[in-house]
Amino acid sequence: MIRLKHVLVLLAACALLVTSCAKSEKVPGQRHAWTIPGVLRIGAAEEPDNLNPMFANTAATDEIDAFIFAPLFRYDQHGELFPELATEIPSYANGGISADGKTITLHLRRGVVWADGTSLTARDLRFTWRAVMNDRNPVKSRAGWDDIRTMEIPNAQTVIVRLRRPRANLLSIFAGGGDSAYPPFPEHLLGKTLELGHAAFNSHPLSSGPWILERWNHGASLEFVPNPRYWRGPPKLTHITWRIIPNTTTQLAQLRTHEIDVYPGVSEDQISRLATIPDITTTHRVVANWRHLGFNCARPALNDVRVRRAIAEAVDWNHLNAATYHGVGLRAVSDILPTSWAAPTIPAWRYDVADAQRLIASSGLTHPIHLTIAGATNSSANERAEIQIQHDLARIGVDLEIKNYPPNLLFAEDGPLYGGRYDLEWSIVTNAPDPDNQDSWSGDLIPPHGSNTSFYNDPEITKLSREALETFDRGERKRLYQLEEGRIHDLALVVFFSWEVAYDAYNNDFKNYRPAQYLVNTWNSWEWSI
Repeated sequence: MIRLKHVLVLLAACALLVTSCAKSEKVPGQRHAWTIPGVLRIGAAEEPDNLNPMFANTAATDEIDAFIFAPLFRYDQHGELFPELATEIPSYANGGISADGKTITLHLRRGVVWADGTSLTARDLRFTWRAVMNDRNPVKSRAGWDDIRTMEIPNAQTVIVRLRRPRANLLSIFAGGGDSAYPPFPEHLLGKTLELGHAAFNSHPLSSGPWILERWNHGASLEFVPNPRYWRGPPKLTHITWRIIPNTTTQLAQLRTHEIDVYPGVSEDQISRLATIPDITTTHRVVANWRHLGFNCARPALNDVRVRRAIAEAVDWNHLNAATYHGVGLRAVSDILPTSWAAPTIPAWRYDVADAQRLIASSGLTHPIHLTIAGATNSSANERAEIQIQHDLARIGVDLEIKNYPPNLLFAEDGPLYGGRYDLEWSIVTNAPDPDNQDSWSGDLIPPHGSNTSFYNDPEITKLSREALETFDRGERKRLYQLEEGRIHDLALVVFFSWEVAYDAYNNDFKNYRPAQYLVNTWNSWEWSI
């Protein structure tokens, strides 16, 4: 277990963006010979599973949707909301939030149009809410949208949202990124589509954001061109290529040979090699991505809390972090970022093989216990971690089979996680700035009605997570999250392993790239230049 003072030192060092440049021989102000003016090539490990955020479950989709769609609000690099399609952030002070917290008034910008020239208005937002709540559309989450009682549109630029009850993070569903955050969708294009889940729009959406998807070369790349009708004006770049490179060795090699300009999320075992690559900038920061060992509690063997606790105690998590992830990640004890105002105080699981063996014996299960672990195929470090977990669990009589999948399949709507076809899973979840975590743990949001892939319905957790959203009092919200996180720990619904300390490396001709602590690094792509 990391001592508290070490955690605080690491947080102080990493919470801010840290930047360094490898030595360059070029003349100041002169581009590198290999830089293509106006053209940015991003080497990404993931391919999106869908481009409609209602049905998508990959981080790649969140990043790319920030190119294509304009939400009402965006999060900046520090997780603060700023207006996009809305003209201001509603608050008590400006009258946008009523005294009882049940009415939100949203003002949209005038003159905003879709890429086809059609006006984007309040009707599009109301259509989106109705589409989310339509039972024919198996959206990944309705959290927040289902608290809306009515949407009134007194004019084309005003939406009055009336809620069934106060919801402290309601604005997050209108922002970019997050489980139930959806931008306005075009009513004029989709209004007569009965089931959006199979619409052609999902692979080639109409743009309201800074970029238009020109072409999706499945398995290879996504190509983007500027949206000349974007309300801010067309972006500074002339072309973006999202190049799909699942292998981290290839990503690093292509950064070195200048075939890509950006390598986001550098693998932990490659960080030390970045210093040997000239003419790049590197950044690192603690980000709200938590790596974890998840349990499918609907499985007979894992429905017993003693078995889940035994697995939590049988793995040497500190050794795993040091040996496999080079000690880069910050050990986690909950799904609320330690720098958040709502961060709870929860103990880490102790490493105790003897007690784990006792718990297994008391469960009455016969040896060996056959389980599978599911992860993504795009990380050699994650695969090594699974092998270490497999080795450690063998000592308590668990025979663990590793079954990994491409990320777009692992997180697909009908994939292993959301379809419940797994026992253990080793993956990363991305958090929005608000600590609301209903979608991960509420019994009301088990797939296909949400993202609670533990498939565990605990009335107490459901109640606490709901109550934490029904007050705007941060002190009370923190108290409720402390109770909820304690309950999650006691039931051993998950082993929180680490918070990601993300390293990005990129061509130092690339300007205005400001990777974020929360959600997407593409939040300000209209400002990028090269």
